[in-house]
Amino acid sequence: MLLSLVLHTYSMRYVLPAAVMMGTAPTYVLAWGAWRLLSAVLPARFYREVDDRLYTIYQSMVLFFFENYTGVIIYGDLPKNKENVIYLSNHQCTVDWIIADMLAIRQNALGHVRYVLKDGLKWLPLYGWYFSQHGGVYVKRSANFNEKEMREKLRAQMKAETPMYLVIFPEGTRYNPEIPKVIADSQSFAEKEGLAILKHVLTPRVKATHVAIDTMKDYLDAVYDVTVAYEGTVDHKGQRKLAPSMTEFLCKECPRVHIFIDRIELKDIPEEQMYMRRWLHERFEIKDKLLIEFYDAKDSKRRNKFPGKSVHSKLSLKKTLPSLLFLGGLTASMLLTESGRKLYVKTWIYGTLIGCLWVSIKP
Repeated sequence: MLLSLVLHTYSMRYVLPAAVMMGTAPTYVLAWGAWRLLSAVLPARFYREVDDRLYTIYQSMVLFFFENYTGVIIYGDLPKNKENVIYLSNHQCTVDWIIADMLAIRQNALGHVRYVLKDGLKWLPLYGWYFSQHGGVYVKRSANFNEKEMREKLRAQMKAETPMYLVIFPEGTRYNPEIPKVIADSQSFAEKEGLAILKHVLTPRVKATHVAIDTMKDYLDAVYDVTVAYEGTVDHKGQRKLAPSMTEFLCKECPRVHIFIDRIELKDIPEEQMYMRRWLHERFEIKDKLLIEFYDAKDSKRRNKFPGKSVHSKLSLKKTLPSLLFLGGLTASMLLTESGRKLYVKTWIYGTLIGCLWVSIKP
């Protein structure tokens, strides 16, 4: 019985970091909401600068757990300086959203991260509303994709001179080896369109990528083409397994995450959507070859790594620990008093309701 208790406790080791990350959300939203009200009469750039700093604090706290629960191996050339970029990546699991933060914090650009998100995520309690306020763009798939809406949102960001680290997952959904129908449908579509059939990624969709690059082509410095692979995602038969969920990641079930970066100049990307579609598929062919090497290389010494030079990138605690202590301490202080606890609960309830109302009215 004692052994069972120990094993159960060990299996629940993700609870503390999850509780901290979720538990500090109301505190963060209160701080952001206060600044939003105070900055209403100030120029938009003042709101944006402080909002980016607040976002940096929260995401740094999140990265305290993710950075210290795995090893981060970086391949390719990650610029040290901040840039306005579009970040294109393969998509396998919920942790993929954190990978963009891992790269951005190494460029001191964490507050600049914005996401192109599927429309259903705007209903997330607190987070859905806030991501929209922070410059995130919600899009619907296929025939329901609203190009005009996306362009207007991006133009508003450019007009406000918002630093842009715009994250897009062109596959549109996660690559999940446990749902073979999605993979088969993607491969059938590629074959029908005369495109190369991909094994470890899905056929990319071009609409959001084209709109983003076309709208911001004079505003961007580059496009980052990012390929991500998680160790421990191949079974004993050599078959690809599901990439780690956030819960599994926080249980330290991913020894290392490998990130390959290719920085692409805007002049090397075709402008017409038809040609950009072909270019994007070719980029995903390159990703597929990298992942075939990572997962399927005949030489076992070449598996679990990308080709080329790599750096085991260890992030200093100075980048993440202060944010954890600050937000954790602020939340704990609030929960110590009865009035603080009431405010905390009301923030969850009314913040969620107001957020859902807001995103249902505003695009």
